[in-house]
Amino acid sequence: MSKLYVFKILAHSSFKKMNTAIRTVHERSGKSRVSTFFDMLYCAKKYGAGYNDYQIFAFYNMNKEQRATFVTRIINQRFNSFMNNYEYEHFLENKDEFNKLYKKYVGRGFLLLDEASKEEAKEFLSQREYIFCKMKDLECGHGCERIKVSDYPDLDELYAYLKGKGFCIIEDNIQQHPALNKLYPNAVNSMRIITVLDKDGEAHLLYVVQKMGVGGSIIDNNCMFTPVDPETGKILYPAHSGDTLKGIVYTEHPDTHVKIQGYEIPYVKEAVQMCLEAAKITPQIRFVGWDVAITTNGPVIIEGNTYCAHDFWQLPPHTPDKIGMLPKIRKYVPEFFEKKK
Repeated sequence: MSKLYVFKILAHSSFKKMNTAIRTVHERSGKSRVSTFFDMLYCAKKYGAGYNDYQIFAFYNMNKEQRATFVTRIINQRFNSFMNNYEYEHFLENKDEFNKLYKKYVGRGFLLLDEASKEEAKEFLSQREYIFCKMKDLECGHGCERIKVSDYPDLDELYAYLKGKGFCIIEDNIQQHPALNKLYPNAVNSMRIITVLDKDGEAHLLYVVQKMGVGGSIIDNNCMFTPVDPETGKILYPAHSGDTLKGIVYTEHPDTHVKIQGYEIPYVKEAVQMCLEAAKITPQIRFVGWDVAITTNGPVIIEGNTYCAHDFWQLPPHTPDKIGMLPKIRKYVPEFFEKKK
């Protein structure tokens, strides 16, 4: 990477946040703040790692060869752009289009409010105790609501509320498997399953992570997560805080006190196979993070994300060998690493 990149990083950096990162690294490693500052600049130039990457991945505890295996923020941006034609992202990002195109894998009843009549909507609502409501193109659970139908005096009032809020789709409330309820009962604890398509259109698995709600949250985003063995379904390591900067590690769930490492998630192999099939439906989007729920009858896809964050794949508690995800990506997408002539 060019020297110009370093200046761009500095120009767009928050020096207050950078100083906080330097202080945190100093406290965790004992290394001087001056040496940390210059090592951060070196890693920005050499690996495309911002100060958050440097802190999150603990680059201060790695050699050059280990650092070179990590998907940093800049590499992740390049890889997403390389893999995905964003003219086609609406098929996954727009909740109404996604449910129609991937209906086979959604596995639950749903109604598109913009297309349904008021009477059709009231008929749908009358047959359900709970519904889950989504906005058209928001991510990470933003704008979602879980509603108990009987909390409204009549269906006309509930319909007016749904239309007034701008929900595009209402769905059956997912009933997760008892094993996931035991882990945390207040949210649907979904898996993030990341797939890539190679240049021949074959689908490959990169990673499986189990997300968990915490502290009364009704969604699992930014709460806790941990890698899962795709063959056995067993959780491989303790969980990490959703805010990856905090670096908090949980050996047991703080609410349910379930021991996390070794806990077995059902239907994981089936969930992976489902995502590998779904990955081929929109081949123009080659890099997808699928959110999958496990029900008593098996896995269902909640949504597909066309821009995958890079931090939660490669955190220190989950990478004891200090090897990031780039070697695995190179295995399936070697053309990404070819130098442009």
